[in-house]
Amino acid sequence: MPAQIFLAIDTTEVATASAQVTVTRGAVAGIKLGLEFFTAHGPQGVRVVAVDGVPLFLDLKLHDIPNTVAGAVRAVTPLRPALLTVHAGGGGAMLRAALDAADEAAAKAGIARPRIIGVTVLTSLAEADMAAIGQRGPITDQARRLAALAKSCGLDGVVCSPHEITALRAECGADFRLVVPGIRPAWAAAGDQKRVMTPAEAAQLGADYLVVGRPITAADDPAAAARRIAAEVVAAAPAA
Repeated sequence: MPAQIFLAIDTTEVATASAQVTVTRGAVAGIKLGLEFFTAHGPQGVRVVAVDGVPLFLDLKLHDIPNTVAGAVRAVTPLRPALLTVHAGGGGAMLRAALDAADEAAAKAGIARPRIIGVTVLTSLAEADMAAIGQRGPITDQARRLAALAKSCGLDGVVCSPHEITALRAECGADFRLVVPGIRPAWAAAGDQKRVMTPAEAAQLGADYLVVGRPITAADDPAAAARRIAAEVVAAAPAA
C-alpha cells in the first residue's frame, strides 16, 4: 500500500485551517493538527476543523510525568484521533501510561483507540545539535534506541526523519508504523527542516505516513500540489 499523506496544518486560525481542509479534501489521506493550533483553540477548535470523518493526526508530542501524560491522553482520545504523538524520550513508564490511558478512554467512549506514536529525534535537529541537548549521536543510533523502546512498550509506531526509515524498519519490523515529516518535493523549498527527502524517496524506503505542510498549503493550488505529491508516491511504490 502506498504511503498515506497527512496534511500538516500549521496555523492558529480556525478559518484558515478549515479552508485548507476543504480545499484538499480527497487529495490527502488526513490532516495533522499540532501544538500551535491546539494551544490556541483546544479540543473545540479541533472539533470545528476535523469534520466529516477526516482522519486526524493529533501531533501534541506529549512529554511529562506518566500520570500527567495519561491524563492528557484520556482528555483528547474522545476527539477520535487516528494518530496521537508522545515523546519517546519520556521513558518507558510514560509510554506505557499513555498507551494504557488510550485503551481505557477509547473503551469507555466506545471508539477505536488512537495509534500512539513515539517521537524520536525532531527533524529540525542535525548531528551538530545532539551533544548540546545531551543526546548521544549519530542521530540514527538515537532514533533506533528510542524506536526500540517505543516498540517494547507496545506503541504502534514512531515519528522519524526519512533518513532513519531503513534503520528503524530493520529494527522494528514491517508492522511498526513509521510517520515521516521532513518531506520536501524536489520542486519545494526545504524551510526549517534539516533532514529532508522527497516523497518518492521516502515512500520507496518504506514510510507508512508522509507529513507534508508548506509544499501543499503554500502552493497556488493546494489540491493540485497534494495530488502531484500523491502521484509521485504511487509511482515510487514497490511493485506487488
